[in-house]
Amino acid sequence: MGRPARIDRDAVLRSGLALADELGLASVTMQAVASRLGVTPMALYRHVGNKAELLDGLVERLLTEFPMPAPGLPWDERLTAVAQGIRRVARRHPAVFPLLLERPAATPVALRVRGGVYDALADAGVPPDEVARTERLVSTAILGFAVSEVAGRFSRHSRRLLDGDFTALLALLRTCIVSTAALSGAIR
Repeated sequence: MGRPARIDRDAVLRSGLALADELGLASVTMQAVASRLGVTPMALYRHVGNKAELLDGLVERLLTEFPMPAPGLPWDERLTAVAQGIRRVARRHPAVFPLLLERPAATPVALRVRGGVYDALADAGVPPDEVARTERLVSTAILGFAVSEVAGRFSRHSRRLLDGDFTALLALLRTCIVSTAALSGAIR
């Protein structure tokens, strides 16, 4: 009988995220994560095949750090909940959060999060052939705001002003989504 596993995928991703939070994303290497876990780098390969998979796992961790809204909620409430969750994640993980602008959702779990956004857009009446494009545009706007906020671009503004700006951004995006749906004649 073999020795029990000392680590699992969750431990690897948790350690990678903690390392990025403490020392920056550039510090996340297979060697550094293995050292943090007290194992050899080879032990990680059972759980993440390479650094790219490790980074994809970090994207997954960021996207799943907040609960997904219930599918039965109105589409705009679901998208607002996701946007607010993303903003909170950015504040908790400012050093690693820009990874969401660099890497697409790739793991099955991360793709389910994107699928929830697709479903909300479809429920809003966005035509099926426009859902992916609309999600890219909406996500980029939300991620861009969150990155700008945690990177200091808005540092001279009060939290109250930024909260108002974020609310205005969500209202603008909602209007664009409704317009996209209206152009298709399929508003729900």
